[in-house]
Amino acid sequence: MEQAEAVVLLKQEVKSLSTYLETEDYNNAVADALRETGWTFPNTSDFQIYWLKNRAKRHLFFYLASESARKFRVKQFSLDQRFKHYMQIIKTMDEEFSTAQEDRPEEFAGVDPSALFGHKIDAGFAYDELGRDITYDSDQDVLLNPESS
Repeated sequence: MEQAEAVVLLKQEVKSLSTYLETEDYNNAVADALRETGWTFPNTSDFQIYWLKNRAKRHLFFYLASESARKFRVKQFSLDQRFKHYMQIIKTMDEEFSTAQEDRPEEFAGVDPSALFGHKIDAGFAYDELGRDITYDSDQDVLLNPESS
């Protein structure tokens, strides 16, 4: 998926809210989602595409909530319902994203899953069949386990 495709999908998924948003809002939301996750385009991972869309939607809702925040009624001491609903959606989306980060850390770390756990490093001492120390010979490698391959 490219950025242009992400913007088209976002416009389709937020439907009637698009009347309150400009094209720059979509581009900014996608850029914020990329910065937040550390991922880049083009992207082909279904997991990453899903979360990029969700995080971009979250940023769009935040833009709408920021705009609705000015609709404070002083005489009634209440916030507009739209502001409250956007904030509830944002809170729920942030919780889901946090859970996804905890459940799938390898997707967000950008590392091989084997690098997330402890490693065993052999002592590196080596002897030939006659018992002579060949530890410091140039062809001796220290074994690391697990290996990334």
